[in-house]
Amino acid sequence: MSNEQLRSTLKKCRKLDFIILSLMLAFLCISTFAIYSATKDTSYAGLHIHNLGMFFVFSIIMIVLSLTDYRMYVHHLSYPLYGIGLLFLVLVLLFGDSINGSQRWLGFGAMKFQPSELLKIFLILILAKVLAKKNGANLELFRDVGVIGIITFIPFLLVLKQPDLGTSLVFLCISAGMLWVGNVRLTHVILAGSTFIGSLAAITSLYFVNFNFFSKIVKEHQLHRIQTFLDPASDPDRGWHVLNSKTAIGSGELFGKGFTEGKYVQGGFIPYAYSDSIYVVIGEEFGFLGSVVLLFLYFLLIYRMVNIALHCTELSGVYIIAGVISMLVLQIFENIAMHIGMMPLTGISLPFISYGGSSLLINMIALGLVLSVQIHQFEFNFLDK
Repeated sequence: MSNEQLRSTLKKCRKLDFIILSLMLAFLCISTFAIYSATKDTSYAGLHIHNLGMFFVFSIIMIVLSLTDYRMYVHHLSYPLYGIGLLFLVLVLLFGDSINGSQRWLGFGAMKFQPSELLKIFLILILAKVLAKKNGANLELFRDVGVIGIITFIPFLLVLKQPDLGTSLVFLCISAGMLWVGNVRLTHVILAGSTFIGSLAAITSLYFVNFNFFSKIVKEHQLHRIQTFLDPASDPDRGWHVLNSKTAIGSGELFGKGFTEGKYVQGGFIPYAYSDSIYVVIGEEFGFLGSVVLLFLYFLLIYRMVNIALHCTELSGVYIIAGVISMLVLQIFENIAMHIGMMPLTGISLPFISYGGSSLLINMIALGLVLSVQIHQFEFNFLDK
């Protein structure tokens, strides 16, 4: 590396958003303590050490990514990356490893990777490229919204077939958030909203009016989740997870039962307490105040990203941040809501808190793109054209 390149790199490092980096450090502390408590005296003891290691390695990836110009990924790599991502999803359906009834992982020796997580980033990049071509003009229904819909629904359907409803919904949320920022017409929003509400009303009516027919058009595991969501007590065996989660969070009251003192977490009554159900650990052991602190940190992260987007002078950067915000907000809401009975259970992790290599890596990459937007937005890039 020449002296000029070194000076340029150091200059970029000084532009790194230390508010976001500080929030990442706070999430690391919360995640490590929660994972330690969830795995204490179990066969998974020590996962918090692995979590620390992953955070360190992925933070390096995040910073390296932030020092590269995001426009290179948007303008020159978005289509190839999207195509590679779809290929991975097809390979998952053909050769993927099945765990707990879902075929979501590709195995590489001892390592397993979830390609659907990678598609979140690739979808954000390709939609940013498509939307940036409009240069802020109103989106046309078939020429623009229709194309974006096709780009979104291909991975949506492939992931839904695994089955993975939670990640599929993230794709829809990313697309909706980027369309909103991309200047979609109000009439299109009303049309989409009316269609969604009408479909939801029709499905709900069918569930109560003609349950026999409804049970034939949905898969068995989906039916069980819907029934568990609507009335967990109707089947204590299937509703065991939800009932225990709600009870555990409620028992935390204001201040919680104390670190590693959670009766339900430590008693093994919460499945996957170190990963998807880690919010239950925080709710039971740190109480309402602990939950509020976590949500406040998420709020600060989202607020900071919104602030970066508002000061961004380049549209593709704005769209990237809109996609990342949409992705994180849906995951945060869905993970917390499903443990307090507001949403059906889905296999979706709590960003930066749950243990999981694929989800943590993708979330860190997403933040790397946001940091890259902040660093490079005022720099001229001959690759833009």
